Amino acid sequence: MKNNILIATLLLCGAYGAFGQPLNRPTYAMMVQTAEEQMEKKDYYRALEWYEKAYDESKDIEMVIKIADLSYMLRDYNKSEKWYARALRPTKKNKKVDEYEEKRFEYARSLKMNEKYDEAIEEFNKFINSSKDPARKELAELEKVGCEFGRVAKPVDGVTITHGGKEINGKNSEYSPFLSADNKEIYFAALVGDDVIVVADKPDADGKTKVDLGVKEEEGTSDYYSKIYKSTKGEKGWGKPEALDENVNRPEFFNVNNSISPDGKRMFFNRELLDGHILKESKIYVSENNGGTWGAANEVKGVNGDYIAKSPCVGELFGKEVLFFVSDMEGGQGGYDIYYATYKGNGQYGDPVNLGPKINSIGNEETPFYRDGVLYFSSDGHPGLGGYDVFMSTWNGTMWSKPTNMGKGYNSSVDDLYFMLDKEGYTGVLASNRPGEGSRSVHSKTCCNDIYNVLLKKIEADILATAYDLETKEPLTGVTFELIEMQGETPKTIETKTNSGANNYDAVLELDRSYMIIASAENYENDTVRFNTIGLFDSKNYKERLDLKPGRIVKKIVRNEPFVLENILYDFDDDKITVPAEGDLQVIYDLMNKYPDMVIELSSHTDARGDEAYNRNLSQRRAESARRWLTSKGIVRNRIEAKGYGESQPKTVDAKSNAKYPYLKVGDVLTEEYINTLLPDSVKFEAAHQLNRRTEFKILSGPTSITIEEEQLIQIGNRKVDPNAPKAEPKKEEKPAQRRPAPNRNNRRGNAPSGGGDSLKPAPIKLNVEPIKKDSIIIDKLSSLYGKKDLKGFPIMQFDTRMYDMGEVKKGDLKEYTFHFTNVGDVPADIDIVSVCECTSYELGPSLVKPGEKGWIKVIFDSGKKDESDTSDVDIYLKNIDPEIDAPIFERVQFKYDLIQ
Repeated sequence: MKNNILIATLLLCGAYGAFGQPLNRPTYAMMVQTAEEQMEKKDYYRALEWYEKAYDESKDIEMVIKIADLSYMLRDYNKSEKWYARALRPTKKNKKVDEYEEKRFEYARSLKMNEKYDEAIEEFNKFINSSKDPARKELAELEKVGCEFGRVAKPVDGVTITHGGKEINGKNSEYSPFLSADNKEIYFAALVGDDVIVVADKPDADGKTKVDLGVKEEEGTSDYYSKIYKSTKGEKGWGKPEALDENVNRPEFFNVNNSISPDGKRMFFNRELLDGHILKESKIYVSENNGGTWGAANEVKGVNGDYIAKSPCVGELFGKEVLFFVSDMEGGQGGYDIYYATYKGNGQYGDPVNLGPKINSIGNEETPFYRDGVLYFSSDGHPGLGGYDVFMSTWNGTMWSKPTNMGKGYNSSVDDLYFMLDKEGYTGVLASNRPGEGSRSVHSKTCCNDIYNVLLKKIEADILATAYDLETKEPLTGVTFELIEMQGETPKTIETKTNSGANNYDAVLELDRSYMIIASAENYENDTVRFNTIGLFDSKNYKERLDLKPGRIVKKIVRNEPFVLENILYDFDDDKITVPAEGDLQVIYDLMNKYPDMVIELSSHTDARGDEAYNRNLSQRRAESARRWLTSKGIVRNRIEAKGYGESQPKTVDAKSNAKYPYLKVGDVLTEEYINTLLPDSVKFEAAHQLNRRTEFKILSGPTSITIEEEQLIQIGNRKVDPNAPKAEPKKEEKPAQRRPAPNRNNRRGNAPSGGGDSLKPAPIKLNVEPIKKDSIIIDKLSSLYGKKDLKGFPIMQFDTRMYDMGEVKKGDLKEYTFHFTNVGDVPADIDIVSVCECTSYELGPSLVKPGEKGWIKVIFDSGKKDESDTSDVDIYLKNIDPEIDAPIFERVQFKYDLIQ
């Protein structure tokens, strides 16, 4: 680096020497004027120097508050504490204490940053008692909670934080450290050189500005922008960094906030522009890795706009890739909030969605990082030890947990940002302006960020489960243990193991997971236990005891083995569930709750009389009715596959059927030809047809087998209806001729009555179910309000229709439809986002729909962007928050189409 700065410094010192002469000494007014000129240039450091000189000259109290504010802005908390104390101390000369009372907030925060928590609490209390600003008073209360935490916080065991070394840390700030997949490389952003200039603002939770210091532009060059660098790890630590080429580091932009996708193939980062030294533009870009070289970056589609978008990071929600990022767009909770956008494919992302008030505070949330269902981020709005603390929140498949402060060590009394962990979860990095051994700063001890290595003690978890007889308390051998990972609504069986020689089961567990173990044994009732490995900071051996109650088990159902539900019967030519059928379905419901990872097929079969296509259609509707009964009680739809086989799968006679009908031999298949041989005995003939008219269920995935206790089996095989229960309507004798013929019906078997079934024709998935009625208000299953008992205080969008069938659509044609709705709730519906697929655009009526008013959403479907028939969702997110789940209210409508090439 050239010596211009050194020469300039010597010249400046010479000037100071000249100022020492009485004739050349600058006046107080000249000093103040020079300081104000530097403020206009946003050269805060030099402005501070001149204000200090002006104070030395005049002892003017107005200089005191200016020096305090600038020191606080430049993150020199030792100095800001001293000067705020002086400004707020009543003296004969200081008559502006009352005028400066609002500055007590910054004074208290300076004390907090210097770990003087008791004094900080005292000053926050004074501020709360005197301030008339409700927002700042709320922030002061949160700061007090952070101080209380700081008073008792002890360093977290098992984590070691060390300085990243001089090779990657200069005297100015470093940003966004991010490890490569193999931990051999680190990417980060930094400024060039070691001279002072203010390069970026950081608003506090209360809106005040803090700044980082950067490099001074050298004479004759404009290369003072931040760049993204790569450093390789050697035997002695991180090596000398090299800047990435102009594919990433575009000249005359600040290139910063880099992160890498989990597969290592994409780098997301920001290109930023500053006005003076204040951040005015920040957009997200992505570069792809081709053979070890980062390619030309492109602006990410869907997430950028007329707002700041920064700190991108790849994650996953609802089984789909998302991009987390930070923005100050309108409608947020505070200053900067964390949002996510779902990846739609072909480089396109959906509309940004705010993570809501549980994650986003009235302050600022920054630098999100996602790993295995956990979101790490920094915040100055949640109670913390210092300024920005690192927090974590766990995603359970539907919502985020309350953010948890990572604790002392991860966090200091100042700012801690850009925390990330590697794939294994034991090595990471962060950026912090914490003082201490190894830290390097161009100005004060806390002015600038350095990169720190994070090393976690390896944490392991395992389980030892033991089984006992509940009554004798003796160890129970021959028990089958099933280990299940609870993944939101789709639990996953990890292992099923039977121990014939002992009563124990052991397994290694993954961290940050929820588990359940089901223990089963012949002639015993099952027992279950739940536990989780979330938030462990030390290795742990889980010991769980399962006590199995003796009881007769008379049936074991094996995966893919059909089991007949003998009481699921239907009225002739009808698909409605009868009262006896509800009993069998209740047993299935209980079993599905008992085995939460079980996915089943519900199939309906008819006899061979009547038209084949008609029988399939009816059987499918009957299977769908059974599924709808279960989903209405809370079973997730994708756990039940409804199949209508019509007459295509005649029953094979089993031992039970043989015992009831001895003239049917075990193994006989009840085809139409076989049944016709039973004539002229009409009783035998009808009995065989009746056996074909059946509903079955079988396990498709989840447990390899389940056991049904004797009481349940008796209920299924020979259910007695409660005599006080409503009676089912008697079967109506109907002739097929009285029913409108099905398309293409050929009556090839004459006019014999048909059994039950349903169509096998592929159809779009129909998500709509029986709505819930609340008084005169209907809450549809496609609304997040579905199931709520108290609807007071909610907007309720009652659509004329939730599903529109466009019918046959020729590929390339445009189709339009307008969904109309009425807000039948008691508060306005404030529509925030409408999300559609890439094949659809939309027009929105009024975004704010008051109670009793009507609104509309028009969808324009471009069939040229689709290759097959489908059902398309239109997702509507409201700004109205559901307080029970801390998330926006969600509505969905759909349209379907049959695509014709």
